[in-house]
Amino acid sequence: MALKKLKPTSAGQRFRSTSTFEEITATKPEKSLVTSYRKTGGRNNQGHRTMRYIGGGHKRQYRIIDFKREKDQIPAIVKTIEYDPNRTARIALLAYADGEKRYIVAPHGLQVGQKVMSGKDIAPDLGNALYLSEIPFGTLIHNIELRPGQGAKIVRSAGTYAQLLSRDGKYAIIKLPSGETRKILQACKATIGVTSNVDHNLESSGKAGRSRWLGRRPRNRGVVMNPVDHPMGGGEGRASGGHPRSRKGMPAKGYKTRRMKNPSSQFIIERRKK
Repeated sequence: MALKKLKPTSAGQRFRSTSTFEEITATKPEKSLVTSYRKTGGRNNQGHRTMRYIGGGHKRQYRIIDFKREKDQIPAIVKTIEYDPNRTARIALLAYADGEKRYIVAPHGLQVGQKVMSGKDIAPDLGNALYLSEIPFGTLIHNIELRPGQGAKIVRSAGTYAQLLSRDGKYAIIKLPSGETRKILQACKATIGVTSNVDHNLESSGKAGRSRWLGRRPRNRGVVMNPVDHPMGGGEGRASGGHPRSRKGMPAKGYKTRRMKNPSSQFIIERRKK
């Protein structure tokens, strides 16, 4: 998974760096695992805009991903490694021994033809989904559940991983990519390895048009708005805007917004690094 720099045939190509896609083995997705993907443009069911700076973008199809990995003790063979426009990581098509096919988020280094499994009493090999109670200490993991059977909720984006540090009673101690250390029930599942497309953070789009292809519209700064639109707007000339705060008035840059009695605080051992 390397990057390539293009010849500067235009201004937009000069600083662009993109993936070589050398790990991709198929260009068309599995038809049975694809569904339509409807865009909202940031509007809710009443047509009111509730999210700004969203709109446009290339048409997509949604790939149904198996985040639960509940087909325990059934071996599967990796058929293809594919690109998914809906996420930063690559996806892998698994063909199970019973004939069913499913997509998973591909870990870095997963190869076509490799065998993966999930469940209890299996080896902690790359791509296998195990319960946290059976994963060795120090193992790098991704696709972690927060509640048993819920499906993977955290550590799913490209190049990310968490580390299993220890166990305490019915909980496993996990160090997350943010630096936060927290407790997660040992009955939850996680997948062995680092998420694929590890060089994603080194890519450079090169031009504003690529953001539009991804459905991102230009984002205005608050200080250039009028007072009716933003607390930091208004003033004569290029005013600084006063205290940094959000459009709703919430202070930013240092002001703690986390609730003091947040229910998840009991599971957090060490907060993320500032």
